[in-house]
Parts: sequence; structure tokens; C-alpha cells
Amino acid sequence: MLTAGGLHILGTERHESRRIDNQLRGRAGRQGDPGTSRFYLSLEDDLMRIFASERVSQLMLKLGMEEGVPIEHGMVTRAIANAQKKVEAHNFEIRKQLLEYDDVMNKQREVIYRHRRAVLNGDNLTNDLYDMIDNSVESTLTVYCPPDQYPEEWDVKGLAEVMQSQFGLDVTQGKDDGGDSLRDLGRDALLEDLRTHAREAYAKKEQELGPELMRFLEKTFMLQVIDHHWKDHLLGMDHLRDGIGLRGYGQKDPLIEYKREGFDLFAGLMERIKSDTLDRLFHVQAVRHEGEQPTPPPQSILSRPQPRMTLNRGDEPVTAPTPAQRADNKVGRNDPCPCGSGKKYKKCHGA
Repeated sequence: MLTAGGLHILGTERHESRRIDNQLRGRAGRQGDPGTSRFYLSLEDDLMRIFASERVSQLMLKLGMEEGVPIEHGMVTRAIANAQKKVEAHNFEIRKQLLEYDDVMNKQREVIYRHRRAVLNGDNLTNDLYDMIDNSVESTLTVYCPPDQYPEEWDVKGLAEVMQSQFGLDVTQGKDDGGDSLRDLGRDALLEDLRTHAREAYAKKEQELGPELMRFLEKTFMLQVIDHHWKDHLLGMDHLRDGIGLRGYGQKDPLIEYKREGFDLFAGLMERIKSDTLDRLFHVQAVRHEGEQPTPPPQSILSRPQPRMTLNRGDEPVTAPTPAQRADNKVGRNDPCPCGSGKKYKKCHGA
């Protein structure tokens, strides 16, 4: 084969990427062996039809060339190379934009995974939870008692309802005026007073359940809430990305809009994680079943059966759940199917 001139590459079309053409040509010159290559293409090929067909066709008409005559000219080669460059530049922009969209989710993923690892590796999350309590109280106060409003305009009733629902606190207890005296404290003093009461309520909950069990519940609830809301957030970001391209019709950059709205969604995610975690921890209660004997405390809380937990907002008494009774008789696999087909249950609806 070498004596005959080596390998000859015959191409019937040109690829959109010059790299693919060069790889094909490279088959003919491995390790210094001789070889040649030649490519044939038609003006009706996609690459020529989209980018260079009209100019080359007009040139053929001016030169009076007949159909079927091969064209070998440097201008044609340059036209093909320019067409390939345009396609490569277009594909590069697509990959670059895809990377920029993925970078938004990657940054959010790094934050949420770092938060999750901190929960997994943390032995005592009480300080983090106290910070969450403080932030939650401040956010609630900002909604119902804005700093730019006079105390007479505050929604004290709404504040009391949220504090009762979120933390189980009755901020109007012992106040005959229905909470109007809270306006006299001033906003800063009211904020500090609510934070103190919320922390005391959490400490009381810890005394009821025990410090060891409370540490276990803190980690368990935080991981459950993070995983649950993160999955919902991923679905929401997918929906946002599917329709964000339509913003271009409104003369807006879809990527900038995606970053802005993605940030808002992520901020809402972090707030929901904090709120849901506190809601579970403040309303969890241990239920002991009748006849259940207390077990001696072992070295690790994970090594003993845990008391059953239930979420209760105080509206109903805490009672142990009773097992549900089956209302109908169980159909045997070899019994006639209840649908009346005449077949055995295992070969009909029990299949």
C-alpha cells in the first residue's frame, strides 16, 4: 500500500466543524506514512446551501460554466471555510450560554450542599437554630410592624396570630387590652422581647423532650426539610428555564432574567427551610403508648427505640394513634375474583 502512494481519503461532504474534517484527513498520514485526501460536495449540501450557495451559483452563471462541471478554485475553498467558522461560532455561543445557565444552578447547589453537610457533621445545632429563631422573629415583625410605620398603624393582631402559629407563643397573655400595650414598648424593645420569649419556648421544649432527643430531632428535621424543599426548588427552576426564553420578545436578556428570578426563588427556598424547620421543632410532641415501659438511657440515642413523635399545634389533645381496622374481608389469591369475571383473583385483579 505504501508503494502505491499510501491511503487515499475520499470525502463525499464537508462537516460543519473543521476539526472533524481534519480528523478524517489525518487517517491518511499516520506516523509519517504517505497519503492523500479529496473532498467532493454539492451546492445542494446543507453547508453550502445555507452559507455559500447563492454567491457560488451567481459566479458560475457569470463564468458560463455548465451544470455537472467540477469547480476547483480557491474562492470556493475559502467560502467553505468561512461557512464552517460561522457554524462553529454559533455552536460555541450555544455551549457558552448553556454553561452560564448551568452556573446559576451550580452556585445554588454549592450553597445548599454546604448547608446540608454542616447539618450532617454538626453535633449541636442549637446556636444555628437560635439564629434562625431570631431571624424569623425579626422577619415577622418587619411584616406586621414595619419600621416606617407609626405604632398606631401596626397589625398587632396579625403579629400575635403568627407568633402563636409559629412558636406557640401567646404574646397577648395577661394583657386585657388585647395586645395594644405592645405598641408602647417601642419596636426595638418589642423585637428583643419576642426573641427572648421564643428562645425560652424552645428551651422549654428541650426540657420536655430531653437534650439528647432534641439534638437528634434537630438534625433529622433539618435534613428532611432541606431535601424536601430542594427537590421542589429544582422543579421550579426547570419550569423557569423552559419559559425564560420568551423574555427576549420583551427586549429583555433571558439570562439576566433567569439569574434575577432564580435568586429570588433561592432566597424564598432558604426562608421556607428555616420556617418549616422551626415549625416542626416547636410543635413536635412525644407520645407514649399504654403499657410502654421507659427504657434506660444508653450511650447513644440512635441505639434505642425512639418514642413516637407527632406534630401538634395544641388544638387537640395528644393521643396515641390507633391502628386502622380493615373494613372488608381479604380476598385469597385462589378465591373467585369479586369483579364477577369467574377467574381466580390471582389471575384477574390480583395479578
